[in-house]
Amino acid sequence: MLNNWDKWMAKKHKKIRLRCQKGIPPSLRGRAWQYLSGGKVKLQQNPGKFDELDMSPGDPKWLDVIERDLHRQFPFHEMFVSRGGHGQQDLFRVLKAYTLYRPEEGYCQAQAPIAAVLLMHMPAEQAFWCLVQICEKYLPGYYSEKLEAIQLDGEILFSLLQKVSPVAHKHLSRQKIDPLLYMTEWFMCAFSRTLPWSSVLRVWDMFFCEGVKIIFRVGLVLLKHALGSPEKVKACQGQYETIERLRSLSPKIMQEAFLVQEVVELPVTERQIEREHLIQLRRWQETRGELQCRSPPRLHGAKAILDAEPGPRPALQPSPSIRLPLDAPLPGSKAKPKPPKQAQKEQRKQMKGRGQLEKPPAPNQAMVVAAAGDACPPQHVPPKDSAPKDSAPQDLAPQVSAHHRSQESLTSQESEDTYL
Repeated sequence: MLNNWDKWMAKKHKKIRLRCQKGIPPSLRGRAWQYLSGGKVKLQQNPGKFDELDMSPGDPKWLDVIERDLHRQFPFHEMFVSRGGHGQQDLFRVLKAYTLYRPEEGYCQAQAPIAAVLLMHMPAEQAFWCLVQICEKYLPGYYSEKLEAIQLDGEILFSLLQKVSPVAHKHLSRQKIDPLLYMTEWFMCAFSRTLPWSSVLRVWDMFFCEGVKIIFRVGLVLLKHALGSPEKVKACQGQYETIERLRSLSPKIMQEAFLVQEVVELPVTERQIEREHLIQLRRWQETRGELQCRSPPRLHGAKAILDAEPGPRPALQPSPSIRLPLDAPLPGSKAKPKPPKQAQKEQRKQMKGRGQLEKPPAPNQAMVVAAAGDACPPQHVPPKDSAPKDSAPQDLAPQVSAHHRSQESLTSQESEDTYL
């Protein structure tokens, strides 16, 4: 599928989505994430860009903050366990390169766990371009200075919760708990610091394929099963108990098989998310004014990203795939070709009238052309109607052209000359 990616995305995108829901094999996960996110295309469009950013000194105000955050990212993972190790060095390089690539955004602490997960599956340059795609296409505006995009998505999540779990929505409304208190880390880190590792990978497989819809679905499933029944609501009488329940979720809810099945079956579509986005955006403008952060439009998944930024395709070189015999009519001519047997009979009549008999060219001679465009040597197939036995070979030899004479006939002629 990866070797014929454009074909699969164009004609069998549903199959790709089902494969991502089943889980990408670990040996192919890093490569698949690059193709799904469009990071592979970005890398091809910007050769040498990461090396240029890596060699630049960077802004000192961001470098100090990045240095302080390096040891906090997955401290028990073998890549990041040692201070100054190759994992922390690559993480520093990727985050510093992004501050130079988007100086108006700079660095946000939530980008560090995202970049760390990417570095566990691919080299630094590929991880950088995948991070760029996440920040610009999947979650645009999430890492801007005032976090307006994450606030807007918090309102969208809360509105969708009313349809998915009215009990949880009513309880959170009664307690007056702002969505930012529990969903900020979920969304900005793409659940990389919330779920068990096996569940994180499965969620990211679907997230890269289907977009931010998966992040909304995971959040709604967690809220539904944490606060979606009267018994669970009774155990959370105040704000503190409710927030603690959401910070320490039950392991059963976060278990890989259970969570993925619930996420796949939850009826929340891109259209519903975009409709709620327009509603909340209008309310925001009525109460708070215009958004200060003008982020690019959000793209929902790999298919939308590929359609918006198609990859570079090699130019087609003109190469003939079929070569016709010399006496065959051209495709654009009006003369209708006669059947092969009738043409052979007419040609024999003409040859007899001249007192000569020549082997007719085989109608099924063709040039076999390889798929890559390189022509193979023509294969000579002898005609069914052979010359009469009583005809003299001396009459045939002068009429056979050098082009149609086979290798075998040349060899026999040479041997005869040598003998004579």
